[in-house]
Amino acid sequence: MNGAISVEPAIRIHPDDDVAIARRQLLGGTSLAAFGVVVSGLVPPGHKVALRAIAKGAPVRRYRQVIGTAKQAIEPGQHVHVHNLEYSAFAREGEAGVDARPVQRALPRATFEGIVRADGRVATRNYVGILTSVNCSATVARAIADHFRRDLRPQALARYPHVDGVVALTHGGGCATAADGEPLAVLRRTLGGYARHPNFASVLMVGLGCETNQIPGLLEQESLSTGAALHAFNIQETGGTAKTVAHGIELVEWLLEQANEARRATVSAEHLMVGLQCGGSDGYSGISANPALGAAVDRLVQHGGTAILSETPEIYGGEHLLVRRAASPEIAARLMQRIRWWEEYTARHAMAMDNNPSAGNKAGGLTTILEKSLGAIAKSGTTPLTGVFEYAEPVTAGGLVFMDTPGYDPVSATGQVAGGANLICFTTGRGSAYGCAPSPSLKLGTNTELWERQADDIDLNCGEIIDGTSSVDEMGERIFRLMLATASGETTKSERHGYGQSEFVPWQLGATM
Repeated sequence: MNGAISVEPAIRIHPDDDVAIARRQLLGGTSLAAFGVVVSGLVPPGHKVALRAIAKGAPVRRYRQVIGTAKQAIEPGQHVHVHNLEYSAFAREGEAGVDARPVQRALPRATFEGIVRADGRVATRNYVGILTSVNCSATVARAIADHFRRDLRPQALARYPHVDGVVALTHGGGCATAADGEPLAVLRRTLGGYARHPNFASVLMVGLGCETNQIPGLLEQESLSTGAALHAFNIQETGGTAKTVAHGIELVEWLLEQANEARRATVSAEHLMVGLQCGGSDGYSGISANPALGAAVDRLVQHGGTAILSETPEIYGGEHLLVRRAASPEIAARLMQRIRWWEEYTARHAMAMDNNPSAGNKAGGLTTILEKSLGAIAKSGTTPLTGVFEYAEPVTAGGLVFMDTPGYDPVSATGQVAGGANLICFTTGRGSAYGCAPSPSLKLGTNTELWERQADDIDLNCGEIIDGTSSVDEMGERIFRLMLATASGETTKSERHGYGQSEFVPWQLGATM
């Protein structure tokens, strides 16, 4: 990544690469003196330009890895994209653990100002949450939460300065599915993870009453019980909408008194669990924000914290690099098992893993899933992979772990938070406006043009790496410090805009009956 701080018009990541990435729009005739190439035609910013002749059918490399095959002969200086580069499968099995290196632990450990719950868990935020067992109770849940919205009724929380808010997290499922199948089990696991999340001081679980996802069954599966921090009721038994809303508001008023007693205290960074996301990626993602986040993750792990890499369809084609970092053969095998599951899953639905990237990704310069995945994996840094977890499964290992999720950001982050993530770091090149509750979400922009256009949504401009004014390592340090500040209560851009309630999207598997 050292080449990323040069001032050339294009960036080559590794000397063995066949392409470089345009720092700005390159016009025909532009000289890339460092590579001995003259640009032929127009190359948009973030897109690839060929540095050498590539024969038809030959592999094309970026990050020193194969990103596709030339559909036709490509000459030096030509634009390389969907018109002349395509996805192609290739052997990429990695030897388990060959790149796993011991982590050099940092002493003393970094700290942040967290909220220590009675059972020792540490929170980064202090919310009262309202969850629903089924979509049919969503309107009631939102009505209860709306009573306490600061933007609508600022006086409602005036007496509770130590509470971040009351949020209703609703969803579109909970019924018309098998009572004993995987789809319901996954939904319950997700709701259970949120119900016990440390960022909730307390939770209301609201149902309709006749749904498949009966609240007693949810509580039993997740080993939860009602009490001072968890209350459950349904509309049918409470007496209808108005009575249920009034009951919920009364309960929240009482719960706010307890939640407001929380105070922040200095705690070790080992209590920080960060979900790693990228959305609206572009050709710069794998050069700036993603490797910078990876440098921050290395620091987090060195200080005892945990990072969750996810989005299985968006590591596809680069999974061998994670296998090589697996802390054991069993972890490597578990990762590959999830890859095979996705290959079968997409085939059942007449799709393929290379249906990715999206239209926006392609406009930003990403051509194949192989290229996108290699850039996405850069978020994970360099430390060993210590665990692989299924969607919304509680994360019980420290260090860098992997959670199997879809690539769709709201679904993926929902699973990470259910697993215990108390902070999300989200890189974007096209300009995602995502936010998350109850865990704060930091947005890391890949390029300065995005920062200047959408600074209202972006927390840190990693485009300084592209501009040559910062290095990946320097930016990684800044991200790590921003993680600690955010975990200590500093608000993110998305929190200031009120994002988070609508972005709760559990993974819906199986048929809806």
